[in-house]
Amino acid sequence: MKIQKLNNNWQMRIAGEDIWLPARVPGSIYQDLTDGGRLDDPYWRDNEKKALAIMENHFVYRCVFRKEEKEYSEAILRFESLDTLTEIHLNGRKLGNTENMHRIYEYEVTDILAEENLLEIFFRPALSYIRDCQEKVRAEGCIDAMDGFAHIRKAHSMFGWDWGPRIPDGGILRDVTVCYRDAAWIEDVHIRQRHEEGYVTLAIQAEMGKGGREDLPIFYEVSVTAPDGAKHRETGSPREIRIDNPMLWWPNGLGSPNLYEVEIRLFAGDRLLDTWKKRIGLRTITIRREKDAYGESFATEVNGQQVFAMGADYIPQDNIFGRIREERTRKLLESCVMANFNTIRVWGGGYYPEDYFLDLCDELGLMVWQDFMFACAVYELTDAFEENIRAEFADNIRRMRHHACLALWCGNNEMEMFVAGGGWGNTPKQMSDYFKMYEYIIPKMLKEYDPDTFYWPASPSSGGGFDDPNCYDRGDVHYWDVWHGGKPITEFRKFYFRYLSEFGFQSFPTMKTVESFTLPRDRNIFSYVMEKHQRNNSANGRIMTYMEQEYLYPTDFAILLYASQMLQAEAIKNGVEHLRRHRGRCMGAVYWQLNDIWPGASWSSIDYYGRWKALHYYAKRFFAPVLLSCEEESRMTQERNINAEKPDFRKSVRFNISNETFEEKHMEVSWTVRDAGGGELCGENIILTIPPFSSEWTRKWELPDLDASREYVSYSLRENGAAVSQGSVLFTMPKYFEFMDPGLTVSSDGDIITVQAECYAKGVEIRNENEDLILSDNYFDMDGGEKTVRILSGKPDGLRVRSVYDIR
Repeated sequence: MKIQKLNNNWQMRIAGEDIWLPARVPGSIYQDLTDGGRLDDPYWRDNEKKALAIMENHFVYRCVFRKEEKEYSEAILRFESLDTLTEIHLNGRKLGNTENMHRIYEYEVTDILAEENLLEIFFRPALSYIRDCQEKVRAEGCIDAMDGFAHIRKAHSMFGWDWGPRIPDGGILRDVTVCYRDAAWIEDVHIRQRHEEGYVTLAIQAEMGKGGREDLPIFYEVSVTAPDGAKHRETGSPREIRIDNPMLWWPNGLGSPNLYEVEIRLFAGDRLLDTWKKRIGLRTITIRREKDAYGESFATEVNGQQVFAMGADYIPQDNIFGRIREERTRKLLESCVMANFNTIRVWGGGYYPEDYFLDLCDELGLMVWQDFMFACAVYELTDAFEENIRAEFADNIRRMRHHACLALWCGNNEMEMFVAGGGWGNTPKQMSDYFKMYEYIIPKMLKEYDPDTFYWPASPSSGGGFDDPNCYDRGDVHYWDVWHGGKPITEFRKFYFRYLSEFGFQSFPTMKTVESFTLPRDRNIFSYVMEKHQRNNSANGRIMTYMEQEYLYPTDFAILLYASQMLQAEAIKNGVEHLRRHRGRCMGAVYWQLNDIWPGASWSSIDYYGRWKALHYYAKRFFAPVLLSCEEESRMTQERNINAEKPDFRKSVRFNISNETFEEKHMEVSWTVRDAGGGELCGENIILTIPPFSSEWTRKWELPDLDASREYVSYSLRENGAAVSQGSVLFTMPKYFEFMDPGLTVSSDGDIITVQAECYAKGVEIRNENEDLILSDNYFDMDGGEKTVRILSGKPDGLRVRSVYDIR
């Protein structure tokens, strides 16, 4: 089969206008309008309103192309993703309509193709469509999205969310191709694995198509290329292939993400008709659920080893889908690996990821929790809607199932929890439809198309059936009492979630990112524009409420942005370190959220432009394979009110070493009580042995005489004399600690940056003029002295440095 890509020579216009603009395919309507000067940057100030209004229009795309092949049995016009409501014409003849951006649409055009061809795609507005549908039958959902969004199979987040604008893009999002089929072709391939001691058997299920030649004798051969380059080839249409001494695929931090290349070549005699080539990883992945003393476990198990899942929730990288490119995605996912992630949860309100996203996760060793694309809504399961989503499921399951990174399928985001509680005023029919969709249709289709991948009905869930969906003792949990519930950041320590798949805390982006969407007069967090770029209602005020609990009031806008990031990082650190200390009972910490869809305040650890916030550097430390953490008793964990009748509080430290590796570790823990100048007062060193995949506690040290306003504890973990993990802990809120001016200085030599401090400095931030440095470490604590870090990305132009001392 020959493939002709139709990604060039495209034009687009607003229906009713005469001016045609150059169009990029793959791309999107907003991208083409902004590139063509027809629309101002939708992210600048409140331009979102103009961008939304323009989507009330119809749009037309057209392309002239020449046929590249002369001999073929069939010609198929294939659209990988059209967003969303379209009518397609080829050479003046209507081929059909599309209504689902998540589907692949194919049309036979054998008798329509000419030497030169005109392809036209007419896009209808999604906005009027959802309004009309909502008038007929109400389908409620997320209050931050546009009314009726659940009626259309389109990325829900395009209609707004509590972290993104109402900018419902559309267009030709993925490749358009003509497939010229020979006498026969490879329709589909499914490779399943059986793992035995010392070898893996690949079971090959190959489905062939024939162009009206059922009697044509065809066969295929299979070649498997190992990660070390060794090749294995079998002819005669083999059903099974045995791989001896397999090189297994492992997630990041546990080994190499080894990938084998499998190529299937279809022949008629000595004539090559078609080729199918994919990379696979030899591994087993499932979720282990077992009754135990606490309830029921929920742990990712890879190649027989239970793994603590560490990562974040991924949302679409842009509201303007034409800007989402492989290079940008690679940078984001590489940043995850740099921060010691092993897991990415693809959230159900976006879209099924690109093939390159999954290829990158395969290469980088990132396990993917893949939601089906349903989130925070109820749906009307009509016959037409069911037919539509069944086709969507089949397309995406078959496209994604071979990927080594695919750890589990999940039915939806937060719907079992809210539907069970009547959260969207759902009707009895909609509750019944819920069961049909997520506990019958999807499991049945997975049994047919991908029976080897674990399925979980919703997130959060205890296993389905509306059985206490957000139970803390089984299944996965979304915990939002810290943030939405206003609980202090230490509240995480009261709970022992089996797998925490959502929890988060907001911050503002850096000044350079804020400058990208504001005028100087807008740079007050309660200004119209700053609140326009904050989609969680009243959340700028919530940031300040939490800031009041921890820090002095920042009197400078730039310092406020920095303080918000420190606050966010400390909050998530509290949660993750607590869960890792209780490894075994707790087996996952996936925070909300990894990335941004546009520039603004949000829960992300990496902002819209790829700038790392403080949280991402903290994640690199608290997701480290070997982690030393401190469970202190302090004012923050007890009575925070300094005017309480009995304001005294206990002061103690107890340390924990989490070892998420295959190796037994022999390590030295050192801790020291220090004064604000960094001077040593007392402390202790102990030697511990930590078994693989475990966490071990030290004893508790009581510190009744520690002066919480002037003294702190620093701690470090060493292996063979080298520092592996380190940090410091206060015993009162930072606003009450009497920090001394650390007199920070910074200098660079090549790719090495050196920071010097005269005394204790907490949360030391290094930044350059463009605030786009990525460093080996940042937002770290110093006891005074000197620290060097390495530049991983960016230039050391205009280096500056600050710390928590500067929050005042």
